Amino acid sequence: MHALGVIVLGAVVAIGTWRPINPGVLALVATFLVGTLAFGETVRDTYAGFPIDLLILLVGVTYLFGVAVQNGTVAHIVDRSVGQARRKPALLPWIVFALAAAPAMAGALGSTGVALLAPLAMRVAERCALDRRMIGLMVVHGAAAGNFSPVNVLGALVHQSLGTRGIFISAWSLFAANLVANLLLAVVIVLIFRGHRPSAAAPEAVEPAAGDGARALSFDQLATLLVMAAVATGAFVFGLSIGYLALTAAVLLQLAFPSSSTGAERHVAWGVVLLVCGIVTYVAALQRYGTVTAAGTGIASLASPLIVALLLCGVGALTSAFASSAAIIGAMIPLAAPLMAQGAVDPTGLAIALALSATLVDAAPFSTVGALVVANASDAERVHVYLGLLAWGGALVIVAPLVTWLVFIVPKA
Repeated sequence: MHALGVIVLGAVVAIGTWRPINPGVLALVATFLVGTLAFGETVRDTYAGFPIDLLILLVGVTYLFGVAVQNGTVAHIVDRSVGQARRKPALLPWIVFALAAAPAMAGALGSTGVALLAPLAMRVAERCALDRRMIGLMVVHGAAAGNFSPVNVLGALVHQSLGTRGIFISAWSLFAANLVANLLLAVVIVLIFRGHRPSAAAPEAVEPAAGDGARALSFDQLATLLVMAAVATGAFVFGLSIGYLALTAAVLLQLAFPSSSTGAERHVAWGVVLLVCGIVTYVAALQRYGTVTAAGTGIASLASPLIVALLLCGVGALTSAFASSAAIIGAMIPLAAPLMAQGAVDPTGLAIALALSATLVDAAPFSTVGALVVANASDAERVHVYLGLLAWGGALVIVAPLVTWLVFIVPKA
């Protein structure tokens, strides 16, 4: 039954990529059929894993930026940014990387920084004729670079999961390994995509009109900037839900300035919302059925510690590409703890390999941050960006476990 669930997931992704049908729709249908026919769930049980928080996040952020697009605020920011970026365009991807990394290193969830930065970064890339896939990946891996700082939630999760089992690793080793890994991937991204032109369907870069960068803000644009700053403060400083904050901010702006924000709801990326929510609902069902735990337990029972470590990293990477990285880390660390406690595998090396395997794949378009990048691509570029992130994330599902195993586990075996 567990094998059936995994096979169906693979079929959903393959068919959704091969045929012009949203994989999220296929995933919702699969959740219903597999849940009711194979696992005996009720209809209500089948959608228990529907990610309401993710839906609110995607809708809220794209809705707020829809208001900002309609009233010209985004155009103003982009014009000013383009004027600066054109002086040294080669630095723009690295500026984006650094801006995305800073909030995560300070303790924010990576999705928070990506939600705020991705919309502007993608629009600046469009105006500068930079490959949107490159900029999107730099946003994602920039945010990932701060994932395991000593004050980050994911870092705390790893140390807490191990500490309760009497296993302790260096916080700085985990942070440094993750930072270096994402920096190296950023170098690869720039090398791969810097020579690529945007897809033929995408608009070419447009030079800002004379004086655009110096034009004055209107009252509604100033209000929009202040509200966006308030949303960022609420999310970063007070830990409030950025999805609900953004949704509330968008509604207030539309109520206050109806004439300049009409049509903002058209900018909500409903196709991406359906895609991600459908896939996450199905993967949540697999977790509910115990498929992920069964796979991990079966792997952990194998004789060779090195092979067990590699397979655990592989399961973590594959599952995390479709689900919450925090949830996967929380599931994989306990399964790996016996190996660490027995001394069969170096605890620090295995913890680093598992943590990186579960997070480096977050650029996949089914994860929260990957979905935010796809949602903020223009209509003409959305499929192009989706396929780019799908290819990159799919490659890392294979490469990340293998390389982290070779670098952090094998040398200390």
